[in-house]
Amino acid sequence: MSDEITPIKRSEQLAPLSREHHDGLLFSWKIKQGLTNKTSLELLKKFTFWYWRNHIKPHFYQEEQILLPYLSADHPMAIQLREEHDHIRELILGLDEEADSHIFLILCDLLNKHIRFEERELFGHLEELLSKEQLDTVFVELEKHPVSHDAEWSEEFWVKK
Repeated sequence: MSDEITPIKRSEQLAPLSREHHDGLLFSWKIKQGLTNKTSLELLKKFTFWYWRNHIKPHFYQEEQILLPYLSADHPMAIQLREEHDHIRELILGLDEEADSHIFLILCDLLNKHIRFEERELFGHLEELLSKEQLDTVFVELEKHPVSHDAEWSEEFWVKK
């Protein structure tokens, strides 16, 4: 038996969300590298707000408005998704009031755990629950509300100098 973690084979309809999750894990890594590199908290805050506006906020919209209607409001996975989204949203928007390295680490850890929950539990459940036609409808809706990848962040604070 191997200790290797094998990638999860995602349906093509949910693959766009999985690609964004990869970007979210990379965001967390960049923040942690920035902390290691002693990047100013102000720059980390600007990057986090930029990432929130351009990636996390539209991604949350996709999940909350397109995926959640397929689960009952009291389904444990729906509750967990909403609670974790709320907590991530509060941490990011609260950076204006309090931004220290500890808050950034909490945000990164929560985001990583949340992404892993969605990838390992929620998406698999939805792929079993939904018909191919429903998954196709999800894909069409995701395409109507894409996460923009037009804007790029240029200051690579995560690269060791």
